[in-house]
Amino acid sequence: MAEFVAPGVFVQEVSSGPRSIEGVPTSTAGFVGTTSTGPTQEPVLVDGVAEHEATFGDRCRLAQAARAFFANGGRRLYVQRVAADDYEGALEVLDSVPEIALVAAPGADAAVALVAHATRLNRFALIDPPQGQTVDEVVAWRKQIDSPHAAVYFPWVRTRDAVAPSSGFVAGLYARMDAAHGVRGAPVQEALSEAVGVERSLTREEINLLVTNGINPLRELPDGTIGPAAAHTTSSVPEWTYVAVRRYITYLEQSIDSGTQWTVFEPNGPPLWAEVRLTITSFLETEYRAGSLLGSRPEEAYFVKCDRSTMTQNDLDEGLLVCLVGVAPVKPAEFVVFRIGRWTADHRP
Repeated sequence: MAEFVAPGVFVQEVSSGPRSIEGVPTSTAGFVGTTSTGPTQEPVLVDGVAEHEATFGDRCRLAQAARAFFANGGRRLYVQRVAADDYEGALEVLDSVPEIALVAAPGADAAVALVAHATRLNRFALIDPPQGQTVDEVVAWRKQIDSPHAAVYFPWVRTRDAVAPSSGFVAGLYARMDAAHGVRGAPVQEALSEAVGVERSLTREEINLLVTNGINPLRELPDGTIGPAAAHTTSSVPEWTYVAVRRYITYLEQSIDSGTQWTVFEPNGPPLWAEVRLTITSFLETEYRAGSLLGSRPEEAYFVKCDRSTMTQNDLDEGLLVCLVGVAPVKPAEFVVFRIGRWTADHRP
């Protein structure tokens, strides 16, 4: 306790509880593509269409995607110009921007490179199938991709003056949904701004075939606008079927990682373990109260373990702090069934 000698007013700092974990950005996008002008050495942050076109020109797929991104609610976009058709190299340059959460190569044949990049950095890739494909062709093409870190949207989108790849529209939609509902919201049945149609109309049977094969159809919604009818990843693992679940888990992982960096070089013992448990539990409790986790009680929604049972002696000798965190994310209500029966006036359930 401080020793007060002379009379006066003294201010002391006291702990107000567990350290806080702030949620990381989820909708900053990184686009790569060929352009007629612009730098290639590092990504450029653009905050609007005018800045993008002034730097990279206005007559390319990348320009179409940037216009669609900002029109649909996107705010922060990093653009990396591709040199000599080296998409892998361009994506590696995006490694230097930690806040990027969404990546795309609008209209380019770069699915393999995008998936590898998104998997390595725990990002999410929006992939455009080749333009002009039939439903059967895009289903066959899609089989090259199996990843929870990617989603495919089909077909391409019609604007007032062109046909454009869907990735820019969908990235902007993700950003708009994140701002309105958080990353846990499913980006479906929402209108794509600036879209007046799709490259080819889909029948109900074709939509079913696409969804069954992990492709998200773009179609005319009941109000006449154009939007996605599903939000599935390309993963064959049922646990990772939904875009919202994969992106939400990534958000939790990266937020916890960022919010616990203070543990580095702290004494690795019971006081630290208790503080880490309290910090992560407080964060997950906030998520639970916001409706992001499933369970009638917090104990059913999440758990945090960080004690002697999660670390071996070898871990401790190497200075390794190991925590085990489990969550039960809320999944989209994709199939809503109302059972309706007829009752006579004098017979009620």
